[in-house]
Amino acid sequence: MISPQAHVSPDASIEESAIVEPFAFIEADVTIGAGTWIGPHAVIHSGTTIGKDCKVFSGAVIGAIPQDLKFSGEDSKVLIGDRSIIRECVTINRGTADRMVTKVGSDCLIMAYCHLAHDVFVGDHVIIANSGNIAGHVTIEDWAILEGMVGIQQFVTIGQHAFVAGGSMVRKNVPPFVKAAREPLSFIGVNSIGLRRRGFANEQVVNIEDIYRTLYIQNGNISQALRVAETELPQSAEKSVILEFISASDKGIIRGPF
Repeated sequence: MISPQAHVSPDASIEESAIVEPFAFIEADVTIGAGTWIGPHAVIHSGTTIGKDCKVFSGAVIGAIPQDLKFSGEDSKVLIGDRSIIRECVTINRGTADRMVTKVGSDCLIMAYCHLAHDVFVGDHVIIANSGNIAGHVTIEDWAILEGMVGIQQFVTIGQHAFVAGGSMVRKNVPPFVKAAREPLSFIGVNSIGLRRRGFANEQVVNIEDIYRTLYIQNGNISQALRVAETELPQSAEKSVILEFISASDKGIIRGPF
């Protein structure tokens, strides 16, 4: 149902069961999936695709051109998965020539006043609390949680199931499964409560804790720690994820607890 008081381009593609409230503004080349709700005064710009059963609240602006002086009008996109919630005054910019798309996965919650810059990739089941500011080219992997007022520098990656404390400034990659806090941002432990809530077995959590104890506490430098973890700790899917993430982190990872 589209309110007669909404402005909707005839060239937008909106499923019949979607709801567009009064004073929403939807441009051409927009696709909105079944069951999605677009609140009053939300603005959806060209190049945006929103999946099924999403909610976009008042004042959100999705698909505006990047705040990047290198942007030269390329036909970039914003893609949002299914069942994601975009709260009040969130801004999500289109991609640039780097990735050509800004993506938010399925089952995400992006709280009020967050900004997702160009070429940001957000996985599934991610929560970004109020006033999170995510610079361009950032990747946030599945199930990560960012508390309020977190700022992330461009090109940083937040690993899967990581937890970043409120008010943090993120300048280095945050490895999977960890909790990060303090200034400068540091490893403060494994996100064990979150992992158990998501069905990780106790053995898996203990293995992850052993890996990070080896990486951050028992060894003097990360290269030595990676060798020890690779050769002396038991093989597991979680170990592969952690070691591959750190090996690929050319920007470096957050510091240890001391």
